[in-house]
Amino acid sequence: METANTLTPQAVRAARERIGRYIRRTPLLDSEGLSRQLGCQAYLKAEMLQRTGSFKLRGALNKALQLTPEELGRGLVASSAGNHAQGLAYAGRLLGARTVIVMPSTAPQQKIDNTRALGGQVILFEGRQVDRIAYMERLVREKGYTLVHASEDPQVMAGQGTIALEILEDLPDVDTIVVPLGGGGLISGIAVAAKAQNPRIRVVGVEPAAAPKYHESRREGHPVVIPAGTTLADGIREEVTGKNAYPLVERYVDELVLAGEAAIAQALRLLCADAKLAAEGAAVVGLAALLEGAFQVRPDEKVCFVLSGGNWEPARLAPVYAGADHL
Repeated sequence: METANTLTPQAVRAARERIGRYIRRTPLLDSEGLSRQLGCQAYLKAEMLQRTGSFKLRGALNKALQLTPEELGRGLVASSAGNHAQGLAYAGRLLGARTVIVMPSTAPQQKIDNTRALGGQVILFEGRQVDRIAYMERLVREKGYTLVHASEDPQVMAGQGTIALEILEDLPDVDTIVVPLGGGGLISGIAVAAKAQNPRIRVVGVEPAAAPKYHESRREGHPVVIPAGTTLADGIREEVTGKNAYPLVERYVDELVLAGEAAIAQALRLLCADAKLAAEGAAVVGLAALLEGAFQVRPDEKVCFVLSGGNWEPARLAPVYAGADHL
């Protein structure tokens, strides 16, 4: 029986009905230029055009809209590198709830500023992700805040899964969906929803080579926590394999691959030049992995790349667009 703690195709469909009036139905774009360079029929799910600049609004809203007045009244808290922070702050403003987000001190300034502009209280934290999460959990215990986890909450995952429903409406015969992999909530929601409609759809998860926690977890056969290096894909620079997301990734995600920094920089430039889209590094890891040959495609294969967000300062990305492979 479905409960609030269950991620099911039904939960994803219910999430779509719940959040539909608040979110933007983002376009699915084809790209002849990218198709030629990638060796497949390339389609782009442009979530950088979502309200708040990333897909994260979907999950945050789906969770927040199901909270009781008492839960909302206690205030909402999360740990986030920046995109979930903005989505939760937006949801809190919509519902009249206080939001507190613990962000790494290294987060891009645009993400910090945008979160504050939406009414969120930002606490900048120095240290590793595992310590930041522990600090957030302490706030829950001491302050009584309601936790809205960025990737481990099934209702957040269900909200992210609404992306798959839109992809399948616009491209019913999609062969492969390529998804950036950070905490695991996005790919879990997409994979569950997509496989429910067509089990033959291939789902590929892509991590930056600097933060390969799910890749290593699959190799080891259990969830691992590993230090993350510096990467252009800061939005998915995660050290912790999700306790709830891990079994879903293992069950529904066909391939886990890595993307190197030079390829991520190249993908940012190609996306801007060929599709006229500006993305953050995390959004293009799928394109980067295919540029490096990390997974195989056919010329006639319809491959949808989920471009997860676009929250990065233009000035900070300027060296990459000028040809640099790192910041």
